[in-house]
Amino acid sequence: MTRILCLLSALLFTALPVNAEQLKDIGNLEVHYSSFPSTFLTPEIASTYRIQRSRYSAIVNVTVLDKSQEGKPAVTAVLTGKAKNLLGTIKNLTFREVREGNAIYYLAELGHANEESFSFTIDINRNGTNGQIAFQQTFFVD
Repeated sequence: MTRILCLLSALLFTALPVNAEQLKDIGNLEVHYSSFPSTFLTPEIASTYRIQRSRYSAIVNVTVLDKSQEGKPAVTAVLTGKAKNLLGTIKNLTFREVREGNAIYYLAELGHANEESFSFTIDINRNGTNGQIAFQQTFFVD
């Protein structure tokens, strides 16, 4: 299972464009986030994480780290979010917590059309520390 996590991490942070992995500091939290087409995942990884691999599906990945602790460990948080396309249609994001060893990350799946652009807003809450990340992404059908 650790091997799969390493493969997923390598895929997320090396196969994406340079600006794909982003982060924001919220109080003592360091929030890393990215979005990418689900077809970037191998069929084996998608199956392991119960992700529908499709040309019309994207993944939003969020990790929350605690900067106040030695080594900035991953921590749990409550995430809610939405994606709004250019026509104003809002899709609520349902995040699923994934744990592997000390790693904790949150995944949400999003259906999209070809060249569909979304504005994402994601609220993060961890023990009274609240904040929001916002970003835009256009997805293409490959």
